[in-house]
Order: sequence, then structure tokens, then C-alpha cells
Amino acid sequence: MKADAMIGARREFLDPVEMADYNGNLVKVLALTGAFTKLQVELDKVIDQVKAGKKGADLVLPKVVMTSDKAVEGAFNNPYAMAKARAAYEIAQSVAGVNVKGCFMTKEWEKYIPIVCSAHEMMRHAAFLCDEARELEKGADCIIRSPHKKDGVIVTKTKLISKPE
Repeated sequence: MKADAMIGARREFLDPVEMADYNGNLVKVLALTGAFTKLQVELDKVIDQVKAGKKGADLVLPKVVMTSDKAVEGAFNNPYAMAKARAAYEIAQSVAGVNVKGCFMTKEWEKYIPIVCSAHEMMRHAAFLCDEARELEKGADCIIRSPHKKDGVIVTKTKLISKPE
């Protein structure tokens, strides 16, 4: 998950409220861009192998590298929503580089605090873009939802007032 950037690992940012806020924004980005759905599909493939009796070295584990293109692929009906989600994923990806600079390359606290803070702001704005993308999809009643049936099969629906098939 290229957009799964850690929180700025400096004491000033390891406050429980700060961590919950940051991680909430990160989870929103991964969920609403489509990255979690791709992860769901890959994990379900492993679960299906286990159900079929495969064990240990016989299991084929996921090898997907989640890029912005991969995350949004097939996840949106509205091209503007997809563009916003893609931008959000790109921003979230770049947060990691900013955090590395602030956490590991900058020693003076007067300098690293604003750097890490800027990374947190980037993630907040990425989450905001995801909210906008979802609202566009909601406005057209075309959010793609993919729940599991009781037997583990993934079904989909796009209309709010409908049953998954």
C-alpha cells in the first residue's frame, strides 16, 4: 500500500488523539479510493485457497503493489470522482516522503515539527478529496458496494435502494 504512510513518529505527534485523527484520515483514503476493495479481493483469494485445503508453501500469497492507478481501477462510475480519488491517493503516497524528512532527516525540533505537521495536513486534505469523490458518486446514486454473502462470495450493487447481486 504505497499510500499507507506512517504517522509522523516524533513524540509531539504520538498523542492518542493525533494518532486517531491521522489514522482515520489514512483509513478513509485507503477505503474510499478503492485500495481496500482490492485488498479484500486478494485476501479472499487466499481464504478460498485455505477452504480448498491448501496449506503453507502451497498457498499463493498476494503480490499486488497498490498504486493510484490500481486503487481507483473499476472503483468509480464518475470520472471526476475517480480523478479526485486518484489525487487523494497520490497525496497520501507523498506523505511518506515528507514524514521521512521530518522524522529521520531533520534533527532540530523547530524545523521537524512544521515538516511533520505539513504531512498530517496533506493526509487531511487527501481525506477531504475522498469525501468529495464519494459525494459525487452518491449524487448519481452509483457508489460501488461489494459486501460478502454468507458463503463468502463477493456480491456488488451500485444503487442505494437495491439488493447486492
